[in-house]
Amino acid sequence: MGQHCSQAEPQHQPGLAMLNIGVLLQKATAKPAESNRLVEAFVSDSASGRRYLLGRNEHAAQVMQAIEIDGIIDDYAASGTHWNNKPVITTEQLPERAMVVNCAMCIAPVSAARRLQHHDGIELLSLADLCGHLPQRFKLPWFVSQSRDEVSSHLSAWNKLYKALADEASQQTLKDLLQFRLSGDYHSMSAYCVRPEAQYFEPFIDPGAAHVFVDGGGYDGDTTEAFCHRYPDYRKVYLFEPSVTNLANARRRLQQQRDIVFIDQGLSDQQGQLPFNAEAGSASAVDPHSSQQIRVTTLDQHVSTKISFIKMDLEGWELQALHGARRHILEERPNLAIAVYHQAADFRTIFEYITGLCPDYRVYLRHYTEGWSETIMYFIPADSHQPRAC
Repeated sequence: MGQHCSQAEPQHQPGLAMLNIGVLLQKATAKPAESNRLVEAFVSDSASGRRYLLGRNEHAAQVMQAIEIDGIIDDYAASGTHWNNKPVITTEQLPERAMVVNCAMCIAPVSAARRLQHHDGIELLSLADLCGHLPQRFKLPWFVSQSRDEVSSHLSAWNKLYKALADEASQQTLKDLLQFRLSGDYHSMSAYCVRPEAQYFEPFIDPGAAHVFVDGGGYDGDTTEAFCHRYPDYRKVYLFEPSVTNLANARRRLQQQRDIVFIDQGLSDQQGQLPFNAEAGSASAVDPHSSQQIRVTTLDQHVSTKISFIKMDLEGWELQALHGARRHILEERPNLAIAVYHQAADFRTIFEYITGLCPDYRVYLRHYTEGWSETIMYFIPADSHQPRAC
């Protein structure tokens, strides 16, 4: 995990209103002007016995398919661990002159790189270095190729989203995220840190949100617990979580809290059943390849109470669930905190859907890790004291 910090937002830069996302795309996809000495050394025969990857994930697995690797670095793995038939070692066990590719992308790539840079004799590369200089050999991370396709196909819509954001911090966040998502170069995320304690509860949230809270994708109750502590005078919480294991954990965690309704269903755009991977912890999600089925419902059908605050992190199913909350959004204009990081198109499609229903929402964007995960788009009523129909 990366460092925890109190940083609330990235540093602003002048001239943000003039950002052209097309220029970001061109820079990210441009062929490097010159060769990279470290990349050439990493793939040469002389590096045999010194090639290591940081991280056990799909990105590391793809590199291992392209070149022989000598080991994997994971400072938290048990001694003697192997992964994909390669030994897992700690940073302290690296040999002299080791060459390491940082494959951490999701949560804390910057902190991971900083830890390695503190060790003398290590030559550090990023996955973006390999993919940029040898694209035929090393495959781009999925989130990079997906982002390039999405942004190039909807460039004007992305520029519209950027201009519609309510503050400079949101614009800077989108710029930094796009630089990372279009290139895979984590250096653009150096101003960020891992700060889950701030997620969903930014200062611009309308105080009226404290009344009735919907926790869509309640996991083990961590967000609901934070809500109850921040807003002790709340009226009611509806927690939706289709995973039996997660919901049981949420009940235990929240047993001292009052007025919480636990719903063992997922949220969608219609009632029914969906295939679901229920045993992936916080990443439990709709999965067309799963043989397990869960029940799903819509927010409009299941909750008749007026809602003041909706949070959704549904592992890529947020847009469908928002369609199922259309009546609540149109008639009540609740505060919305919606995860937009699972698919590249989520930024655009969720923004377009909500502002299409209620054009006067103020839209904010905040990010809570150093990697591609945990980006939340907030929709705040323009006049929180006098709600009106959209």
